[in-house]
Amino acid sequence: MDPLEVFDVESAISPEQEFYRKIIEDNLSSLKLAPAIGRIKVVLRPEDSLFQMAILLRDVGTRVTTTDIADMEVKPIASEIIISIKKEQYIPELLGKLWERYGKANISQPDRWTVAISTDNPRAEAAFLKDMMVADPRHRLHENLVDFAIRVTPEGFRVRYHLYKGNQFIFVASEEALKHEWIEEAGAMLEELTKGGKK
Repeated sequence: MDPLEVFDVESAISPEQEFYRKIIEDNLSSLKLAPAIGRIKVVLRPEDSLFQMAILLRDVGTRVTTTDIADMEVKPIASEIIISIKKEQYIPELLGKLWERYGKANISQPDRWTVAISTDNPRAEAAFLKDMMVADPRHRLHENLVDFAIRVTPEGFRVRYHLYKGNQFIFVASEEALKHEWIEEAGAMLEELTKGGKK
């Protein structure tokens, strides 16, 4: 797990701090989120049935295109395009996009690293595929952050709020109706993280 610049868990109940720190570490690891997170602060207030989290993200990159993950060869006589995969982790997303555009019947995968597309116009389709977005790491990250926040929230805290903007994420949960000031406090936690966290 990449070291976090700031990893702060606060609670009025001292043993709760270590317990939640361990839960957070385990879930960061299982969801493979650690490389994306630079700073994190969590505040638990049992007296208010309140859980607050602020996260400052590292740069997670931009959209991934076909040419970022594969080489392409056009075979006009055979009416096909051969895609040679260089980055295996994006194969499911690539296949999903190809099936959607060409139909499963026109896609074959003779081996793990090769995908063949049968098409009437391979040159034009290769030009399209070159810049086709295969994955957007930020979209996947948003889903994983929400999943992570829900996993580490105390059981029964079903009233939730989250905000994901740029490289910032806040999450507030409670058993009771959320108060506007709790969301503002989470925003202040985020501001603290932006300035470097507690010294």
